[in-house]
Parts: sequence; structure tokens; C-alpha cells
Amino acid sequence: MGRIDLNSDLGENVPDRIVGDDEAMLDLVTSANVSCGFHAGSPEGIRATLAAAVAKGVTIGAHPGYRDYEGFGRLAMDVDSATLQAQVEYQLGALIAMAMAVGGRVVYVKPHGALYNTIARDERQARAVVAAVRAVDPSLVLLGLAGGVVLDVAEAAGLATAAEAFADRAYTPTGELVSRTQPGSVLHDADLVARRMLRLATEGVVEAIDGATVAVRADSICVHGDSDGAIAMAAATRTLLSAEGVEIAPFAGVSA
Repeated sequence: MGRIDLNSDLGENVPDRIVGDDEAMLDLVTSANVSCGFHAGSPEGIRATLAAAVAKGVTIGAHPGYRDYEGFGRLAMDVDSATLQAQVEYQLGALIAMAMAVGGRVVYVKPHGALYNTIARDERQARAVVAAVRAVDPSLVLLGLAGGVVLDVAEAAGLATAAEAFADRAYTPTGELVSRTQPGSVLHDADLVARRMLRLATEGVVEAIDGATVAVRADSICVHGDSDGAIAMAAATRTLLSAEGVEIAPFAGVSA
């Protein structure tokens, strides 16, 4: 019935802003997108998440974002290319070093939040992010939105890529994510989410917010760690996919 990865955005907690349960999520996912500190998290918290991922055999990815800690990296920014490249390189370098310190290895990159959404359609910023990945480690896999511009830019630059779908987000009829400012953009019903992701994994389609069927080719499914009901959604999705014969496995190499 096929194979797919489950991932989540982790390492984003600080004492006064707890957004998810990393330990519980690491028991469910096969890949962890670990914050690089610009949008969320603290060095000690990020290190703890990386160590837990290594202990549980979860593949590690870097999760760089815009320099927007107060806004959790969800504020769109028109950053010039040189600055953006340097900021992404800085974040990748930090996470790669921290992963090494706990016996792990970063094997892929998934940009966060507004940066992720921007490079799905903005070729200039996509090129800056891809240039940063290539400069730091061209063996890193670039994980991006299925159908996004950044995947084409990365492939043209010689990077390996993987396409991602979202379990807990609504889609437009054109295959984009519905803006978080719109009603119904974030899903919380665990059973509904699991059924949607089974259809994605077995048929390659999701139902858009208007009821239309949208083709989505994905190598990995994300459940946001900061979504309400995140653990329940990830657990239900993993259970249903496994029961229906879909293999849950990392899209990229091992991290330890």
C-alpha cells in the first residue's frame, strides 16, 4: 500500500511558551523538524529535543525560520537575499553542531512558518534558502510544500528534495494551504485527519476546503506539534495508516 514519513515541528518550547509535547510526539513520528532558535525554543530545550530524538531513533531535520521570535516565525518578511542566506546558514550551523554534540546528525532541512510558505511561491527567497543549504551541506535533503517553487529550485541546484503534505491544515482548490487567518484553516478532529491522510497516502489526493479533490504527491506528512490535539492526531494517523498497510518510515537517512 506504499510508504510515507510522519514529521512534526519540535524543539519550540521555552518555560513561558510551551507549545507542544516533544517527548510524546517523538514516540509517534519518524522525522523531527527541530527549531534552530530564530522563531522559537532555547538552546537547552533544543538540545534536549535533539537528544530525545537520537535516543528514540527519530530522523533529525533542521527547522530554520525568519528572525521573528515574538511572532513565532509566522510574520511574512521581505528579507534581501544575502541576509536571508546568511541567516539560514547561521541556523543550520547551530543545529548541526548541537545534533553532533548529542550523538546525532541533521539529514534534512524544512523551513518554518512564513518562510516555508513564502519560498513555496517566491523564487528569489527560495534561491537564497537553497544557496544556504548548498553552502552548508549539499547532502541535506530539502523538504518543502508539495508543488512549491522551492522544490524546483532545489532540484535545479542539485539538492535532493522531498514533498510534504499537512495533516492538520486545510487546502485550497489549487493545492495551497489555507491561510491561518481564515476560518477552518487548522484541523483538530483526529479521526477526520487520519482518514484524510489515509486517502493522501493511498490515492494521492486531499479534499480542499470547498470540497474539491486536489492531487497532492507527498513523501512526508506533518502534524504541527503546537496544534491543539496534536498528539491525538498523530497517533490516529499513524494507527490508521499502519492498519491499512501503509509503511511509516523516514524519507531521509538515519540521524545517528
